[in-house]
Amino acid sequence: MQRFISIAIALWLFAFPSFSLTVDKPLPDAALEARAITLFSEIRCMVCQSETIADSHAQVASDMRRNIRESLAKGFSDQQIKDVLAEKYGDVILMKPPLKYSTILLWFGPWLVLLFGIVSMYFYFRPLQRAKKP
Repeated sequence: MQRFISIAIALWLFAFPSFSLTVDKPLPDAALEARAITLFSEIRCMVCQSETIADSHAQVASDMRRNIRESLAKGFSDQQIKDVLAEKYGDVILMKPPLKYSTILLWFGPWLVLLFGIVSMYFYFRPLQRAKKP
């Protein structure tokens, strides 16, 4: 009996992840589906942060894909959908946020960190160069 319970639990644990998978229903109109797929690659997953909702397997990303398809079917433009999402989640939701005062750190932050690293290395190694000269 214990062996049967152990096998049943093991099978249930292996099958459990498959219960959470949801299959996205594509739009019947091929042009709208192509627009949806393009939008999916322009919107960031709020759970994964480094992935688009096209690549993410999170439930939130699945819900966002479904909502985008519904909005496209209702006649919303791509920009209207992006604006609604940016209003709800902030500009961080967009993989390419607009350049404005509130997103300036997103655009130039990595370059500032790189510049700081180069300047730091220069000042770190400068005394070593002076010590090597005769």
